[in-house]
Amino acid sequence: MTAGSAGWTAGSERWSEASAGWTGGSGCWSGAGARWTAGAVYDRHATARFAPEPAKSAESGERSPFQRDRARVLHSSALRRLAAKTQVVEVGQADFPRTRLTHSLECAQIGRELGATLGCDPDLVDAACLAHDLGHPPFGHNGESALAQVAVGCGGFEGNAQSLRLLTRLEAKVPGAGLNLTRATLDATLKYPWLAPEPASRAADIAEHLMAPEHHQGFSDVTEQLAAGGKYGCYEEDAGVFSWIREGAPDGRACLEAQVMDWADDVAYSVHDLEDGLHSGLIGLDKLRDPEQRRQVAALTQAQYCPPGAVTVDELCGIFDRLLALSYWPRRFDGEPQTAAAVKNLTSELIGRFCGAAQRATLAGRAAPLSRYAADLDVPRLQRMECALLKGVTAFYVMGRAGAAAVQAREREMLTGLAAALAAGAPGTLDPMFRPAYDLAASDAARLRVIVDQVASLTDTSAAAWHAKLCE
Repeated sequence: MTAGSAGWTAGSERWSEASAGWTGGSGCWSGAGARWTAGAVYDRHATARFAPEPAKSAESGERSPFQRDRARVLHSSALRRLAAKTQVVEVGQADFPRTRLTHSLECAQIGRELGATLGCDPDLVDAACLAHDLGHPPFGHNGESALAQVAVGCGGFEGNAQSLRLLTRLEAKVPGAGLNLTRATLDATLKYPWLAPEPASRAADIAEHLMAPEHHQGFSDVTEQLAAGGKYGCYEEDAGVFSWIREGAPDGRACLEAQVMDWADDVAYSVHDLEDGLHSGLIGLDKLRDPEQRRQVAALTQAQYCPPGAVTVDELCGIFDRLLALSYWPRRFDGEPQTAAAVKNLTSELIGRFCGAAQRATLAGRAAPLSRYAADLDVPRLQRMECALLKGVTAFYVMGRAGAAAVQAREREMLTGLAAALAAGAPGTLDPMFRPAYDLAASDAARLRVIVDQVASLTDTSAAAWHAKLCE
């Protein structure tokens, strides 16, 4: 299969079992059961599971450890809940826009094929891509900001760290181990392979203050400065399983499969959010041809999506001009079949351009198969800037549209108010899945963490319903 004019071709998939472990790489299907027969080795260390498991009575023997991982994520309740969690356009606003679930499926398709061309096990990358957004709370990144404020007293909130917590603790599959995925798959979900920064020295005092009955009316007295923090992949309380996952891995370096997942995520949401914006009417192709509006998009992109000092607004304007001059950009879009097909072709071409560039740069001077820590994904600077500009387009026209800030403020107030109401009535106000953890919690911080887990698990729809029941 070839995606776009870049000539990005995903190889076939194959696997085989040997005493050394499981192998993967580009190649062809062979033998009964389509066994993966050659490529990069994933040894017993990579395929180990945190908790020992008995043999499956119905196990066919034909599934690789990573196929089992993918199936576990695919059947998880956390993945299903993404169907009612915001990607960019609010859930329920229209039938066309992506949700977190459809975004995750598209991310998995892109990551699977890109990974296979490099030699990564495709099921491993697929599973990591499906899992990458499981920890996102209601209302997308806006909800993440609200829960970061609520969770100051228990070490903070971060969507990536919450995803790991779901995979290794909260999802009901293996008691005490969540889905109990292999070490390599869990490692591939770690976009930020480091622990949360040291908690504020007053974290315990903050938790005691927030959990006290007289303060259950809200969490508004926690300042955003206390909630502020950088990205990370694991909470301090989950450090034990994190250390097991990262055993033998270079400090602070993501494995190749995680880097493929990360780029597939960037490609999927930058391209498909553009498509959603066009279909919703919030983004217009005529607006993108306006030099002044392009410059405003470039300025926003530099501020929000580029490392400080990495690029100037003038350079971004030039990159934007050349990107829009590519032949596959349609001249107009009216939602009718012909122009809708032209936009779909645009998305295919852009995905092929971004993935093809990464594939060629990564394999330059190297021979596939590559996996784990044999190489880093090399994404050319030009494609990173182009991808960032597409994110900037959506941020400027969709997230920055009139009225969006007021809606987002109401969503944050809903989540902080709901957290306060849950804390006031816990454990009775909690879902049965969370009550045992609350009862066993030995500190106010631990109890607050359970409240945060409960709110983060909700969808946009259920968060609104719970708020109406408990707060109105």
